[in-house]
Amino acid sequence: MNFVDDIDVRVAAGSGGHGCLSFRREKFIPRGGPDGGDGGDGGSVFFIASDATNTLVDFRISKIYRAENGTQGSGKNMTGKSGVDLEIIVPVGTTISDLDTQEEIGDLKKHGDRIKVAQGGEGGLGNARFKSSTNRAPRKITKGQEGESRHLQLELKLIADIGLLGMPNAGKSSLIRKMSSAKPKIADYPFTTLYPNLGVVSVGMLQSFVMADIPGLIQGAAEGSGLGLEFLRHLERTKILLHILDLSPDNVDMEPINAFNDIDSELKKYSEALYKKPRWLVFNKIDLVAPSDLDLMCEKIIDAIGWQGKVLRVSALSGEGCDIIAKNVMEELDKMASEEVLS
Repeated sequence: MNFVDDIDVRVAAGSGGHGCLSFRREKFIPRGGPDGGDGGDGGSVFFIASDATNTLVDFRISKIYRAENGTQGSGKNMTGKSGVDLEIIVPVGTTISDLDTQEEIGDLKKHGDRIKVAQGGEGGLGNARFKSSTNRAPRKITKGQEGESRHLQLELKLIADIGLLGMPNAGKSSLIRKMSSAKPKIADYPFTTLYPNLGVVSVGMLQSFVMADIPGLIQGAAEGSGLGLEFLRHLERTKILLHILDLSPDNVDMEPINAFNDIDSELKKYSEALYKKPRWLVFNKIDLVAPSDLDLMCEKIIDAIGWQGKVLRVSALSGEGCDIIAKNVMEELDKMASEEVLS
């Protein structure tokens, strides 16, 4: 199934039914008086977040969603039937915005979250409502109100604890494949990852976290170059970013330094909040570097970029260092969870 994470749709709530103009007509009861019932309310439109789906692709097929109208009232003071609400299922992590006002309406972050996006119209009043001591036979009714219509943008932001970022072919797909059961496509050419991949990393008994493999960024991603702009948004919900640098022999000299600086710049351009997220530096492909050269190479890069944060080393191919990453990540996530409870 194709991954779709940004799409626009139109929704229309149901209109209310009109009030009824009616008078009671029964044998032996002259001038029975008004008995026109109210119209039924129109159905509203809701979005509901569900773990059962992980893409917005179905919205490519149908772009307009309408709730049911209320029916007209009838005689004998019978109210019209209300329209059925329309409930639309979207993936967890979907944000909903009004394209006309640019207002964010809702952010569905967990399974079962529900939000009303279009209010159904109220039913009109039947003539029985207008009976008074001075007007015993009113002929007045009101029409049902129109339902609310909106042009909406649906944007899916993956919900993951850990986000992997780095240049194309830095080894992000290989790492998530090694650490989880995810099976992303891997090949020796840029932009192998066309869609974000999620993988669940098990650390111990009842301990796990979700890792997201984001398509490689390139210089100019924040302005729309390459694939990066489309998927930078998926890093926004992550708690920790793992910045992957390639140490393979054909990528030495200034390449890791330039790669880091390019992505560091793109993050800052895209979002200051994203730039300030906890970020760890991960040197990948250490199996391709002579052990005697590894320490010196890593120190050279750290000094050149002025890095002062956490540093880890890994071989996504052999798995060396993967358990250390998993352990460190789990400890940090537990610490963050404890701090949230206390705050």
